[in-house]
Amino acid sequence: MSRHDKIYWSGFCVVMAVLIAAPLILPIFWAKFLTEILIWGLLAMSSDLLIGYTGMVSFGHSAFFGLGMYGAAGALLHTSPPNLWLAILAGLAGAAGAALFVAYFSTRLRDIYFAITTLIFSQIFYVIIFTWTAVTGGENGLIFTRPHFSIPFLYDVRFTTTTMHWFVLALVAGSYLLLRRITRSPFGMVLQSIRENEARTRAIGYPVQRYKIVSVMLSGIFAGLAGVLYGVQNEFAAPDFVFFVTSGDTVIFNVLGGIGTLVGPIVGAGFFQLLRELLSRIFGDQFPYLIPLGVVFIMMIIFLPQGLLGFAKRWLNR
Repeated sequence: MSRHDKIYWSGFCVVMAVLIAAPLILPIFWAKFLTEILIWGLLAMSSDLLIGYTGMVSFGHSAFFGLGMYGAAGALLHTSPPNLWLAILAGLAGAAGAALFVAYFSTRLRDIYFAITTLIFSQIFYVIIFTWTAVTGGENGLIFTRPHFSIPFLYDVRFTTTTMHWFVLALVAGSYLLLRRITRSPFGMVLQSIRENEARTRAIGYPVQRYKIVSVMLSGIFAGLAGVLYGVQNEFAAPDFVFFVTSGDTVIFNVLGGIGTLVGPIVGAGFFQLLRELLSRIFGDQFPYLIPLGVVFIMMIIFLPQGLLGFAKRWLNR
C-alpha cells in the first residue's frame, strides 16, 4: 500500500468514526440534520458521476430522487407489515425505470441540449405526480409509517434517531466506495474520456451513447436510493422534491464542494444546508435569507472555482 493510500484510508476511518459517534453526542435535532446532510450528499454524489466524470450536466435528478421516494412510499403503504427492503427495491426500480427512459432520449444530445432535455423530463414527472392525486396524493403527497429494521427470522427493531443515522451512514459510505471503484475502473476511464473529448472517444471505437446511458442509469439509481432514504427518514413523500429546484440544488452542491471528486459534493451539501439553516435562524422571516446565501455562492464561484475540496487540496499542497 502506497503512502497516499495509507493517508487516504486513515482519513476515511477517522471521518467514519466521527460520523458514527456523532448521534451519540449531538442533540436530536442536529443528529437528524446530520443524517439529512448525508442523504443530500448521496444525491449530490450521484449527480457528480454525470457532471464530474462524464461531463453531462443533468437537471433530471429531482425526478430520480422523487420517484425513489414515491416508490418506497407506495411499497410501504401497500404491504403489511411494511417492509424496509421491499421499499428500497421499489424505490430503486422506480428511479432506474425513469433513468432508463430519460437516458434513452437525452443521451442523443450534448451539452446544454442534454441539460434542457433532462429538465423537461423532470418537469413531466413532476406534473404527473402533482396531478395524479388518486395514486400520489397530489399536492399533499403521501404519509406513511417508518418501517422496522429487520432481518427475516433473525432480527426486528424499530428505528431510533441513532440507528436511522447509522443505517443511512452505512448505505452512503457503501455507495461512495462503490462509486469510487466504478470511477477508477476501465468503465470510469471511458466516462472521463467522453468528458474530455467525446468525438475522439467515439473515433477509437467506444459506443459512446451506450456508455452515457449506463452512466445516467447508475446516477439515477443512486439518486433513487437517496430519495428512499429521505422518505424513510421523514416518513413522507411530496411532489416538491420532484420539482426542478431540487436538481438545481444538487448542481450547487457539486459546484460548492468540488466537481469530479465524489467527496466534494457531500462537503458541498453539508456546507449549503448548514449555511441555509444558520442564515434562516439569523434573519428569520424578516429578510429573505436566500439573498445572502446567493451572495456567498457567487463569491465562492469567483474566488473558489474548484470548490471547497479543491481549495483544501491546494492549501495543503503549498
